[in-house]
Amino acid sequence: MTEPVTVWPAPAKLNLFLQIVGRREDGYHLLQTVFQLLDWGDEVEIRLLPEARIERPEGAEDVPPGQDLAVRAARLLQEATGTRLGAELRVRKRIPQGGGFGGGSSDAATVLCALNRLWGCGLAVDRLAALGLALGADVPLFVRGRSAWAEGVGERLRPMALPPAWFVLVDAGVRLSTAELFQAAELTRDAPAIRMSDFALDLVGKNAFAAPARARSPELARVLDAIAQQAPGGLTGSGGGCYAMASTREEAEELARRLAGFGRCVVARGVDRSPLLDRLDGGGG
Repeated sequence: MTEPVTVWPAPAKLNLFLQIVGRREDGYHLLQTVFQLLDWGDEVEIRLLPEARIERPEGAEDVPPGQDLAVRAARLLQEATGTRLGAELRVRKRIPQGGGFGGGSSDAATVLCALNRLWGCGLAVDRLAALGLALGADVPLFVRGRSAWAEGVGERLRPMALPPAWFVLVDAGVRLSTAELFQAAELTRDAPAIRMSDFALDLVGKNAFAAPARARSPELARVLDAIAQQAPGGLTGSGGGCYAMASTREEAEELARRLAGFGRCVVARGVDRSPLLDRLDGGGG
């Protein structure tokens, strides 16, 4: 008998604020950032297999299955638990790849959390977050499922209640090299550290990667200028994705109409609690 397919949310995120306050001895940059989770994102479809195979019947052509974060997450959980079960994974992509909206990391976290439940592994969230960190610095955020203040390389998370807001995600199709941005001469690496309680609306959109991104993409600079004229917002993460912030859905939809000429626009609501946690709490199947 064929196992049924279950569907799990993999929400997008925004960095409402991001600065670099130093570097570790191993060269990794030390960040301070505010992660805002959204009520919109990818979906991961999972069908259990009775053998310890991980299959990805379809996916991005430029990402071999062995490099796919969702596949890697499933195999990592297998190795950590010794389970003899497997899974067939399909990721229904909505989040633009490489835009800084967290798509790959969120997909990986959803696979970890969903298979932990479906395979009956019973790992605690701290263990799942530690596994996720091996896949990427943003994965623990999605495993823990709370909008958060983050420090370190982004893995030291403190849940944060953020004001209700709506957002317009703008994908102009600009893809920048994260490695190149980290090495850019324009990047400020010694910003004064602040406390979580210091975060306020006037810091929304402040992102250390904005200056090097502008220098490398006039098109992205035009998008950022258009957003700055109309609403709080800016660059998210170290990709080419941007966002604008609004108080209501109606305001966000109007912003989306004004910004539509710059690329694909999506309206989403900010949430403090991930839709993945709601799905996990609602049942395992």
